[in-house]
Amino acid sequence: MNMKLGICNDHAGVEYKFAIIKHLQERGIEVKNFGTDTTDSMDYTDVAHPLASAVESGELEKGIALCGTGNGMAMSLNHHKGIRAGLAWSKEIGALVKQHNNANVLVMPARFISLETALEIVDTWLDEEFAGGRHERRIAKIPFEG
Repeated sequence: MNMKLGICNDHAGVEYKFAIIKHLQERGIEVKNFGTDTTDSMDYTDVAHPLASAVESGELEKGIALCGTGNGMAMSLNHHKGIRAGLAWSKEIGALVKQHNNANVLVMPARFISLETALEIVDTWLDEEFAGGRHERRIAKIPFEG
């Protein structure tokens, strides 16, 4: 798999981020690290927005984000018009955010899943295909114009 992917995390996702980067590199995926490398408290928005901008611009194909619950990252990422960030806490949800939502950023709750589960979710999300069909119509409506 010849892919460029970005990853970001806050202080809650440091350990998982390093393990995921290693795992992705073993799969032949080039990874750009937008996250913090320390457990010192920081604001997830400071890393979510640069990752989202890199995916939106096409610099990177996809992204992965980690924070305590995943919610702060997902909310921040989804403020970007070109981002469909899906929060997943099981490999089944990881599959569905790709199949049904064509998520270009995977978000995971580092404080509520094991590292083993996180790696399973990453692999599932990367290996799944977007189902298209009725889902295309739905995701076309996500960037709401009012």
